[in-house]
Amino acid sequence: MNVSLSNAVRLRGPLSAEQVACFDKSGWTLAEGLFSPAEVQAISDWTDELEARTEVVGGHWMYRQPSLLDPSRKVIQRIENFVPTHAKYEELANRSRLSDAMTQLFGEPSRLFKEKINFKEPGGEGFKLHQDQQAGWGRYAPLFVTAMVCIDPSTLENGCLELAGDLPRVTSLIGEEWRPLDEQESGLSMIKLPMKPGDAIFFDSFAPHSSQDNLSSSRRRALFFTYNGSSHGDVRQQYHDDKRAACPPDVERAPGAEYKFRV
Repeated sequence: MNVSLSNAVRLRGPLSAEQVACFDKSGWTLAEGLFSPAEVQAISDWTDELEARTEVVGGHWMYRQPSLLDPSRKVIQRIENFVPTHAKYEELANRSRLSDAMTQLFGEPSRLFKEKINFKEPGGEGFKLHQDQQAGWGRYAPLFVTAMVCIDPSTLENGCLELAGDLPRVTSLIGEEWRPLDEQESGLSMIKLPMKPGDAIFFDSFAPHSSQDNLSSSRRRALFFTYNGSSHGDVRQQYHDDKRAACPPDVERAPGAEYKFRV
């Protein structure tokens, strides 16, 4: 955090003093109703547009997975790397209350590192307990902050986000890189966080989190924008070059090759 900036600067934005203090203490903070119903509808429409786009090499990245409810069919898992080809999402990422909130949390301007939309369709897998920084992110910057914005209701039944609670802010890795955390061994107490469309949660890259499988009949789309502080430069292209080599989008995969999303 840039301590040369006054507290007044950190509080000039969409997050309240209490929300900023909660983030400083625990590594995450909830902002209910950050987006209006009309704004959420626009985000939903942009997401529908992305989902309907033809997949081409060099375009947005789409990933699918076998359905847990019907393994014979695949469901969309997530879309990544779409901001460069979508003007509305580019504006939301870089010139909106999300980027303003990041200035508050970092104490300096931020740069967009990566983005994704998790679809969590019925039959979609959850994510095992992990820290984002475990995915080798330390080679790009020492800290990242992610904004998750709910597009659909996020419920206990469809696999809402779970974050570690009742502990001081985690500021280092508590597990090995590229391996999910063992919930029992970690001793962490997880808090389930049902959220409504338009709610947002901000969490840093050391905050342990997870979500359960969606075995319900309702999808749970959520937007994730991840940022780093501008003092660590623009590392977006380097990250995406590395990600494409290790886990390319479906349209770029070699026939018969197997790729695994590990953390």
